[in-house]
Amino acid sequence: MKKMMKDNNGRGGGLDGGLRMNEWKDIPVELLLRILSLVDDRTVILASGVCRDWREAVSWGLTHLSLSWCKKNMNNLVLSLVPKFTKLQFLILRQDSPQLQDDAVEKIASHCHDLQELDLSKSFRLTDRSLYAVAHGCPDLIKLNISGCSAFSDTALAYLVGFCRKLKLLNLCGCVRAASDRALKAIGYNCNQLQWLNLGWCDQVGDEGVRSLAYGCPDLRVLDLCGCVLITDDSVIALANNCPRLRSLDLYYCQNITDRAMYSLAQSRAKNEDDVWASVKNRDEEEGLTNLNISQCTALTAPAVQAVCDSFPALHTCSGRHSLMISGCLNLTSVHCACAVQAHPHLAAECEANMFSALAERSRISV
Repeated sequence: MKKMMKDNNGRGGGLDGGLRMNEWKDIPVELLLRILSLVDDRTVILASGVCRDWREAVSWGLTHLSLSWCKKNMNNLVLSLVPKFTKLQFLILRQDSPQLQDDAVEKIASHCHDLQELDLSKSFRLTDRSLYAVAHGCPDLIKLNISGCSAFSDTALAYLVGFCRKLKLLNLCGCVRAASDRALKAIGYNCNQLQWLNLGWCDQVGDEGVRSLAYGCPDLRVLDLCGCVLITDDSVIALANNCPRLRSLDLYYCQNITDRAMYSLAQSRAKNEDDVWASVKNRDEEEGLTNLNISQCTALTAPAVQAVCDSFPALHTCSGRHSLMISGCLNLTSVHCACAVQAHPHLAAECEANMFSALAERSRISV
C-alpha cells in the first residue's frame, strides 16, 4: 500500500498542503459520482467492477441507466446488474432485436422499487408476467414505454394501471392486444394524471375507450390515435369537451372522422376562453391545439378544417412550420393558416370564402 507522499518540506503534497489521495478509498463518494456522471453507461458498468468502493458508489448513487447499446445478452446483463443498482429511477431497455425475457423484468421489479421511468419498447418476447411484476414492484412509475410489445393482453394492462396510478406518460403504440376499450376504461378510471398517450395502430380502440379517457384524464396533453380506424366523431367530441389542455392530436387514417368533429374542436376554444379559471391557470402556456394530424381523413371538407385552423393560431400550414398535417386530403388544399395568407395575398379571398362557408355550417349544426 502506498504511503501518503510528502513534499520537500515534509508536509502533505496536496494543493492545500493536506494529504494527497493515493487510493480509491480516499476519493469522496461525491467525487466518484461526479466522475461517473461524465462518462457513458457502458463505462459506468465497467467502473462498478473496479473495486468495492467504486461498486458501492455506483450502487448508492446511480439513478439513470440505459442499456440500449447492448446488442447481445441484454437479458443476462440485466439479471446480473439490477440487484446492485437498487436506486435506479430511470431505466431504458429499448432494443433493436428482442432480447429481454420475463425473468429480467421480474428481477427489475423485485429490486428497483423507486423506478419512475421504464422503457421496454420492442420487447417482443415479454408476456403478461412482466406487467404483473411491474404492477407489484414499481408503483411509482410515471413513464412507461411498452410500444411494440405485442404479446401483452388488455387484462394485464388493466391490472397494471390499477397499481401504477401515477402514470403521466404511456406509450402503447402497436400493442394491438393490450390497447382495447376495456384497458382504456381502466386507464381512465385509475390514471387521472395522465398527460401523454400513444395508441398508434391499436386497431381495437373504439369510441367507448376514448370517451373513458376523455372523462377520466382531463389533463391529457398529447394523444396519438393514428390508425385507430374504429373511432368516430364521438371520440373527438369527448376530447374537445373534456380535455381543455389538449395540445397535440393525431388522427392519421381515422377515416370515420367528419366535419362534426372539426367543428367541435373549433368551438372548444371559445368554450375554454369563457372559463376564467382555466385562463388564469394557463396564462403562461400557449393555449389550444399546437399540432393536429388529419392526414388521410378524406371525409373532411375545407370549411370545417379552416374553422379549426382559425380557432387555433398555433396550427400552421406554411412552409417550415407545418403543425396542421393534411397530406392525402386533396379537398383540403385550400386550407391555410394566417401567416400563409399574409405571405401569399392571393389566398385571402379563398380563405374568406372558406370562413363564410364555415359560419354557415356551424349555424346549420347548431340548429
